[in-house]
Amino acid sequence: MSEEPEQREPGSPVSESLAAAARRSGLGRVAPGATPSGRDLLGAMGGVRGLAESVLPGLLFLVVYTVTGLLLPSVAAPVVLSVVFLVVRIATHGPVMSSIVGLVLTGVSAVLALVTGRPENNFVPGFWINGAALVLLLVTILARRPLVGLVVGLLSDDARWREDPAKRRVAYASTWLWVGLFVVRLAVELPLYFASWTTALATARLVTGVPLYAAMLWITWLLVRAAHARAARD
Repeated sequence: MSEEPEQREPGSPVSESLAAAARRSGLGRVAPGATPSGRDLLGAMGGVRGLAESVLPGLLFLVVYTVTGLLLPSVAAPVVLSVVFLVVRIATHGPVMSSIVGLVLTGVSAVLALVTGRPENNFVPGFWINGAALVLLLVTILARRPLVGLVVGLLSDDARWREDPAKRRVAYASTWLWVGLFVVRLAVELPLYFASWTTALATARLVTGVPLYAAMLWITWLLVRAAHARAARD
């Protein structure tokens, strides 16, 4: 009598949801891969459209505020641009969640700046987001479950990654690098905020935004790829 092949038990809904979220993350869109490429990195940031939606609202605030020195047009222009991005996404039947999130954050930032009458308050939500990300990363490190390791483990369906010394070291090192990114952002931007140097703050937000994110994503990918390639050879 022949035995039926063993069927793999489906993962729990929570695990599957976490894995899906990991695949949608920046790292999930570039890993695994045979060879890093600029196209992969661009895709991890949402492509040309995603990059434009990330950069242009902040750049528009900087340009309008530098030229006019007026608060209302400076915060209104990015909101209008975010609405345009959302309308284009809807019209082209593209994914809209990132545009909705961007519009909400831009709107909250604008309202906060207008209510307080302080243009530098346009950047306060970003401080909270960076602070929350920093705390989350540190918590995962203290819990001995570094976030990069968790994400890569979900992507590669590798629940035992902590048992591999190379993978474990890379997970800790990469997560600490991301901690450094958020520390740098806050260390650069907060003094400018408290000094009310709005133009310098807007410039710093652009410089420490997408460029640093792209560089960190690239470095993380290379480190993770090297560790997993070594594990495959062993």
